[in-house]
Amino acid sequence: MTSAGPDELTELLRAAESAPTAPDSNIVARELRTRPSGGDAIFRVTCYAAGGITVAIMLAVGVFLGLRSSEALAVAGPSFFWTQEWNPEAGSFGIVAVLFGTVSIALVAMAFSVPLALGTALLISEVAAPRLRSALITLVDLMAAVPSVVYGLWGVFFLQAAVIPVAQWISYYFAWIPIFAVTDPDGARTTAAGEFTSSAFIAGIVVALMVAPTQTSVMREAFSQAPIGEREGALALGSTRWGMIRTVVLPFGRGGIIGGTMLGLGRALGETIAVYMIISPIFTINWEVLSKGSNSISALIALRYGESSQFGLSALMAAGLTLFVITLIINFTASSIVARSRSGAQSEG
Repeated sequence: MTSAGPDELTELLRAAESAPTAPDSNIVARELRTRPSGGDAIFRVTCYAAGGITVAIMLAVGVFLGLRSSEALAVAGPSFFWTQEWNPEAGSFGIVAVLFGTVSIALVAMAFSVPLALGTALLISEVAAPRLRSALITLVDLMAAVPSVVYGLWGVFFLQAAVIPVAQWISYYFAWIPIFAVTDPDGARTTAAGEFTSSAFIAGIVVALMVAPTQTSVMREAFSQAPIGEREGALALGSTRWGMIRTVVLPFGRGGIIGGTMLGLGRALGETIAVYMIISPIFTINWEVLSKGSNSISALIALRYGESSQFGLSALMAAGLTLFVITLIINFTASSIVARSRSGAQSEG
């Protein structure tokens, strides 16, 4: 009997693979089931309960604000969103002025807090020695725990006097930009120190220092997860430390930067006590961020809550509902970006 050659063996294998096979009636698909331990079951139930309670509380807050504000919204109608005056007893009230002040203070805060938080996060994760890094992380966490009223007192009695000369300098050299011009009631430019107090600019700086620790923590966490292999590869190819940060760390942590910024923005929009202590409340849109007078939704509620009638409280609830919805949208968006930042991170080639 002669052995088959390579060509014949190849043909036999192909024929065997292509030949139909009869199904085996004895083969039964196994059903895989997990049997969690008692600890796993308790943990799962606890997580579901915590998540459900959180969602229920948020829904309850929204429903409560919606019901309490329905009377005022029914009276004001759509004009609630473009009326500057706030006089619920006379039936003339709206949120546009305080909403503008809220946004302006938050944007000023972001202009200061984002660079500060980004630089601090890079310092902690990329530059500082391990011992110093632990101390800096603890210090940042402690800053996040300082009460708002302490920041407000510091802003009123120390920061305001120190910032007024800076605001005057900005107004003197950049008054050609409308938001940096400061004018008196007659419309003439002024540099009097009294016109620069209690401004959105000062309130924004105080809020920036309040939200910067939160932003720093989110950004630092994102930067610390940059792959060590890509870091070492960039350095091995001759990159400087800044080159490695620019091509590896920053692209990888882009989601953390955006998420931290938006989380800080959400808190800046809702800050109450510090803003209330600094600003001089007005109910007109003030485009001059350096000049005296501003307002915010949270400060309005704190200012008018104790003296409002039943209908006035309904109007304040409508303002709170607006702020609640805006903050909720920002925080949900930020959480989504932060959740995707790790899986979607990429570094530049």
